[in-house]
Amino acid sequence: MSRILVCGGGLIGLCAAMMLGRDGHRVTVLETDPEDHPSTSVEGWHSWQRPGVAQFRQPHSLHSRFRMVSDRELPGLTEGLLRAGCVWVDYLDGQFLPPTITDRAPRPGDEAMRCVAGRRPTVEWVVAAMAQAAPNVTIRRGTKVRELITGTSAIPGVPHVAGVRMMAGEEIRADLVVDAMGRRSPACEWILGAGGRSPIEESEDGNFVYFGRYFSGQQRPRRMGSTLTPMGLFSILTLDGDNDTWSVTLYTSSKNKAMRALRDPVTFHRVVSACPLQAHWLDGEPMTDVLLMAGVLDRYRRFVVDGRPVVTGFAAVGDAWACTNPSGGRGLSVGLLHAQVLRDVARRHINNPEAFARDYDAETDRQVGPYYRNQIAADRARVAEMNALDQGLAMPAPNPVTAKLLAAASEDADVFRGILEIAMCVALPQDVIARPRVAAKLAELEGEPLPPPPGIIDRHRLAALLDS
Repeated sequence: MSRILVCGGGLIGLCAAMMLGRDGHRVTVLETDPEDHPSTSVEGWHSWQRPGVAQFRQPHSLHSRFRMVSDRELPGLTEGLLRAGCVWVDYLDGQFLPPTITDRAPRPGDEAMRCVAGRRPTVEWVVAAMAQAAPNVTIRRGTKVRELITGTSAIPGVPHVAGVRMMAGEEIRADLVVDAMGRRSPACEWILGAGGRSPIEESEDGNFVYFGRYFSGQQRPRRMGSTLTPMGLFSILTLDGDNDTWSVTLYTSSKNKAMRALRDPVTFHRVVSACPLQAHWLDGEPMTDVLLMAGVLDRYRRFVVDGRPVVTGFAAVGDAWACTNPSGGRGLSVGLLHAQVLRDVARRHINNPEAFARDYDAETDRQVGPYYRNQIAADRARVAEMNALDQGLAMPAPNPVTAKLLAAASEDADVFRGILEIAMCVALPQDVIARPRVAAKLAELEGEPLPPPPGIIDRHRLAALLDS
């Protein structure tokens, strides 16, 4: 079988390596950070240093799509997560359904929407331990790639990647080089250095800033609202964690300088306490200070330009291909879906570099691209709302279809399931809207005034909470 190099030993890089190794390819993972995963998952949270992953201790989500893909492609991963203390979350359990929905009967397939929750260090520890024992996978930590090396090309004028050169000068040959180096990927520089054309690249600051804190306690908080709730000038995100932990995150527009007061734990506590469906998530022992994250870029890359690959023998996966702000928590789920696409395309074309490059680009755009584009659109709309409210203006008109979907989901069990599938990366909005039951419900709301979003904290009250 083929020799494959995976540059980047984070969650998606290791999962991609295991998938490819299961198909018999000889896979070597090259990870810059030198420290191996510790002996226990508990140490993963307390002592594992991952300087190459800036968001390592920030809250993360594993949506239903993550579990669906891992159960198919990496059997045993879900069980390993549960053994490490991760927990099941079932948003179709009766306690999670809005009280306004009277039809609470289960539906066939509801069990597929269950997902597993855990902190990023714990999840990565499980994946790293599994990859360490995976067939045909070798992990080299503390190694840094300097550049791509090229070989004979099948397409005139298009370089073919034949491996990498390490910082120390070592050359490692491969039939395919996979870039799984995440948000900091140097792929464009590598490709230009190899003589290739620059990939298409779009990037922008999403203009969100995040304030998060972890808690622990003997009993996880009972969920009374949705995981992600808009509150006007900010949104609040509540996530279950592993081993009796959970997190609360507030995010807002980075242009709202007054919100920097949330870095103070007392102010953070006061604002969360004003959120009626989330205040009880503070009923635990704080495990951290308020963690700040800002300056996160939305970025998209495409490696076929004007119908021609910029190089062959190379593929970018997960955040190295496209990344968004974590407001929807979709990064790991979409990344694992992308790794599955990589495996499927490699099965068809690993011995035909040109066919691989074209098919991987097309399947990435078809299967994974819509999740990126939908998240970008949602984030732009949300930050525009926040900025308008901060200036004392009326909120921009919402997307009419999305507004009707949310209104219908508060009363109809099938529309609620559709909304959940969208949030969990199981279905795209356009597919949910096309379902006859959902389309009929939306048609009933045509021309009807839609209720305003509940629970918004207005700017004057928020200012008082921040200044108290």
